[in-house]
Amino acid sequence: MSRHSFSRAILACCLGCAGLCYAQQPAAPQPATPQQTPAPAAPQSQAQPQGQNQAPPSQTGTQPSQQPGSQDDQGFRIVQQVNEVNLIFTVTDKHGNFIPNLKQSDFALLDDQKAPARISSFTQQTNLPLRVGIVIDASTSIRTRFKFEQQAATEFLLQIVKSRSDRAFVMGFDSTPTVTQDWTNNLDGLQTGVNKLRPGGGTALYDAVYTACRDKLLDISRGQEPVRRAMVLLSDGNDNQSRAYIDDAIKMCQRSETIVYAISTNWTPSRGKGDDVLQKMSEATGGRAFFPPSVEEISNGFNSIEEELRSQYDLTYTPADFKADGAFRTIYLFANDRRYQVRARKGYFSPKQ
Repeated sequence: MSRHSFSRAILACCLGCAGLCYAQQPAAPQPATPQQTPAPAAPQSQAQPQGQNQAPPSQTGTQPSQQPGSQDDQGFRIVQQVNEVNLIFTVTDKHGNFIPNLKQSDFALLDDQKAPARISSFTQQTNLPLRVGIVIDASTSIRTRFKFEQQAATEFLLQIVKSRSDRAFVMGFDSTPTVTQDWTNNLDGLQTGVNKLRPGGGTALYDAVYTACRDKLLDISRGQEPVRRAMVLLSDGNDNQSRAYIDDAIKMCQRSETIVYAISTNWTPSRGKGDDVLQKMSEATGGRAFFPPSVEEISNGFNSIEEELRSQYDLTYTPADFKADGAFRTIYLFANDRRYQVRARKGYFSPKQ
């Protein structure tokens, strides 16, 4: 199909989509659909994390939205169909400044290469409760700068957990992940959880991200209210102990609908392989990677994440031709004003019945 014909077809599909505008739309890319395969066992040459006997199991699917009839902290009933998708996204200009006050008609959306069947809601600067996991590299390689990281993470938690509906947890990892503070909004508990971390051992980054999403963020995604799920990952991006692979970790983030914000602790002048890993994880989940030039400036990365979490849009829609088959469905969202950049997750796994 020609570029012109494709644009006209999308425009025709969109007339019933609650005002989404597809004017001047470029042809959508055709991203490859990830395969749903179990997390592979590590090669014989790859060291295994201590205390683990099995590779992280593959999940069969996740809910793109909450089950009907759930109830929030104030007792109001939140009704959302299982085939509705809740999409949190950020809009910036080319300098990284946040763009507020945009309308639904300022965006175009494709789900699995099709215009959505219906737009349920569109909200600016969403106030949905936060669910944030702080995942900190505590391997031997970061020993010299660990106190700076602890201090910056503590300050971030004190700023980001504002209301009684917000929750956070703290996980450290070396060769194995360890939760030092489970879900809570108790600031003293979160601070204590960060201070309990001690550096030492190898680095199993992929296992830690996989486990945090599977055991913590995926679990609360089936909870009682729509929330914003985010992981703040503090690491140099290197891995020498995991049995999971980077694609396994990314898929589990997508299943749990978790946005990854990564802060690199690689202070060398040039970007390394680990930095590319952090960038890949962030982009695939609609997040962002930060590369502070020195350990003293690590708090700037946390401040940027806090600002972004308070400056997001929330869009809920019903996909066209939705099938509860556990397949990965791609999301393509862009602003009609090409000066603006939209950051959103690349897709999601439909629930499997």
